[in-house]
Amino acid sequence: MRQDVNGLGLGEQRGSYAIAGVGGALLQMARRGVVALAGVVLVKLFVSRPSAAIVKGAVTMAVVLALFDLGLAWNRATARFGISRCYVCAGGLVVTNLFGGVRDAVAWSNVTGLNQTATLSVWLTFHRFEIARNGSVPLAFLALGQKPALATALQSQAAKNGIHR
Repeated sequence: MRQDVNGLGLGEQRGSYAIAGVGGALLQMARRGVVALAGVVLVKLFVSRPSAAIVKGAVTMAVVLALFDLGLAWNRATARFGISRCYVCAGGLVVTNLFGGVRDAVAWSNVTGLNQTATLSVWLTFHRFEIARNGSVPLAFLALGQKPALATALQSQAAKNGIHR
């Protein structure tokens, strides 16, 4: 995958960052909902003390731990195989799809603006980036988390290339 990104002629890679689509944001919300539900179940088990409460609590905790393990495994897989990544390069940026192939690439010379919006709530926490460019539809993607490293990298690289928000 990295050879394809390097072969686009956008210069030296300045960083590789995880991105998501709407599905990723919905999965984040579902995971947080399951964790909240598990917290309610554990409190209910502690207060009412039904028979086999320890087993029921252990199963609930196992589900929560499995969700976090799946998240860690997904993060490692995306980094290793170049799945859903944004490669910030000196001459532009490259966005890959769920199969690790190039979804879109744009040179900084074609970028006319960088718009960033954030949603920071209990259920959804992400930054949405929209890159306006000459003669083409905007490139949009999400970076999950409260302070993603991609936000800083995109803003600094865009400023170096004379692009203002």
